[in-house]
Amino acid sequence: MAIFVAFSLVSCSNGEKKGGNPLLSDFNTPHQTPPFEEIKREHYVPAIDSAITNARSEMDAIINNPDSPTFENTIEAMDRAGSKLTTISTILFNLNYAETDSTLQKIVREVAPKLTDYSNDIRLNPILFERVKTVWNERENYQLTPEQSTLLEKTYKGFVRSGANLNEEQKEKYREITRELSQLSLQFSENVLAETNAFTLQITKDEDLAGLPKSLIDAAAFTAKQKGMEGWVFTLDYPMFGPFMKYSERRELREKMYRAYGSRCLKNNEYNNTELIKRIVNLELELVNILGYKSYADFVLEERMAESAEKVNSFLDELLTASLPFAKKDLEEVTEMAKSLGFNEPLQKWDWAFYSEKLKNKKFNFNEEELKPYFQLEKVKEGVFALATKLYGITFKPIKNIQVYHPDVETYEVIDKDGSFLAILYLDFFPREGKSSGAWMTNFREQQVIDGKDIRPLVSIVTNFTKPTEDAPSLLTFDEFNTFLHEFGHALHGIFSKVNYSGLSGTSVYRDFVELPSQVMENWAVEKEYLDMFAVHYQTGEKIPEEMVQAIVNSQNFISGSLSIRQLSLGMVDMAWYSIEKPFTGDVNAFEKKHMAKADVMPPVDNSLTSTSFTHIFGGGYAAGYYSYKWAEVLDADAYSVFKKEGIFNTDVANSFRENILSKGGSEHPMTIYKRFRGQEPTIDALLERSGLKQ
Repeated sequence: MAIFVAFSLVSCSNGEKKGGNPLLSDFNTPHQTPPFEEIKREHYVPAIDSAITNARSEMDAIINNPDSPTFENTIEAMDRAGSKLTTISTILFNLNYAETDSTLQKIVREVAPKLTDYSNDIRLNPILFERVKTVWNERENYQLTPEQSTLLEKTYKGFVRSGANLNEEQKEKYREITRELSQLSLQFSENVLAETNAFTLQITKDEDLAGLPKSLIDAAAFTAKQKGMEGWVFTLDYPMFGPFMKYSERRELREKMYRAYGSRCLKNNEYNNTELIKRIVNLELELVNILGYKSYADFVLEERMAESAEKVNSFLDELLTASLPFAKKDLEEVTEMAKSLGFNEPLQKWDWAFYSEKLKNKKFNFNEEELKPYFQLEKVKEGVFALATKLYGITFKPIKNIQVYHPDVETYEVIDKDGSFLAILYLDFFPREGKSSGAWMTNFREQQVIDGKDIRPLVSIVTNFTKPTEDAPSLLTFDEFNTFLHEFGHALHGIFSKVNYSGLSGTSVYRDFVELPSQVMENWAVEKEYLDMFAVHYQTGEKIPEEMVQAIVNSQNFISGSLSIRQLSLGMVDMAWYSIEKPFTGDVNAFEKKHMAKADVMPPVDNSLTSTSFTHIFGGGYAAGYYSYKWAEVLDADAYSVFKKEGIFNTDVANSFRENILSKGGSEHPMTIYKRFRGQEPTIDALLERSGLKQ
């Protein structure tokens, strides 16, 4: 699960005549939403080129302003400049994740260096930096609001951290490195998508479907039909891969699927990412060395709640120490379960999901397939909306005259409790070949205030949920329901934003704070009082039975030690890659195994790596930041304890959460706004207790 923080934007005209490039015209659409149906592939490059020229003119006006630098004519003016470029770039890059093809990928590769050059020209301009520095040095003379002070600090530090203090030779090297990195991260993600799409497991014998639930078999038959193939076709998209690993009784096929998933971008072909990883981490190191930092992690964490690599590693080690005994106990129990079913070999990683699911069924009478009929996507969507209505009083109205980039996409107007317009929400649920794996929230427009007018955001949730088949609607797994709640929490962070500047809007916060609004939403997933609002059997209309909900609650901490060490291992390998202080020349496989080993209680799998498909840290903005999922778990467990104490639908608590956290964006330091809601700093206790990891 992830969040893609889109560029801030606001529509503006550059005088392009109607009938020209739609990206350069004012958007004459409801709420100035992007006119997706009018935008052609050939529009992007000329639109980017034109918008860069206009943005440079706007920045030149700031640079050449004869008046003395002030907050308004320099810092605020910079936040407003280049809005059309931001609009176009946001549309292009969002679609490159959600609805791409080889043509769009080529366009992105063509414009990425141009955007990097433009950004560098701004950050490395000595006259502009001198204006920014003047305002920074004279900040005590201004009566700035906390939000203005934050924007000033972010702007000044942004220049310094982007090389403004470097000499000319260093600046040129900085430009070269950032230009190459912009291409490498794109290539990494494109390779992962290509490798994911390249694999299919075709089954033509009924006996090879043993153990698979009817819903998965139907989905595989539907996929085969779409691809013009015989029998049943399984892909590496998670709605297929996950259930296959849980239920297939054909161990050799589970192994085949696992190895295909684990070897993505590791094979000896054009999509191999091992050399890209080396190049990316070495370039990031060289970049921050120029800026005076020992490692990329040191550079990143300077602007995070965690503050330092030492603090992150200490945090991960503390959780690992708490989790490992439970993970080892999990392995013992699952191994015993496998033995009781006649399997006496050492468990391999392609056995884990299968036998742990058997144990879960035995211990808690918990069968995820039996749950799915109660989580029909349409009903889940109503339930997610209803939770927001119950907590915050907002409503969601379908709107049909909004243009979309794919027929699957749904659109809604979000209306506040006083009847005012809050946002447009796009929902894009199902996997397809042009969509990256996983789930994320992004914006097509950030909230901000321009000339006294509150420009409301355009928010998008993109997922890869189980598709409907010819015989059944989309029925979600409990994990998919959780994912919906998670991404919806990110969406609320964008929807409720109430700041003045786009650079501080919505999810524009520290990376290790951004997961709090999303992860806190997942807590409602096991509340019977909430589930009763929408979780009904799609055929009978029967409410989800009490014993099923109790099974969910009872199983909530099932193999929690193993789940915890998996997340911790990802955080540790991320920190390892970006904590190197010398150029990496070793073996990628050996490096990963070394740094994930202490958080792994099962035998390693040869020709299988996480790093080569780890788009979060090599293509998605989480470099030296994957720990933030666990960091935010501490925050969300602590925050939800207030709801548990005062009532899970308590509107006073909800309004405080909205006012003090969701609406504030990045306008103040996250710990400041968290303590305003909570009254104190968070502790790890609530998380350990909730996860069953407290000795």
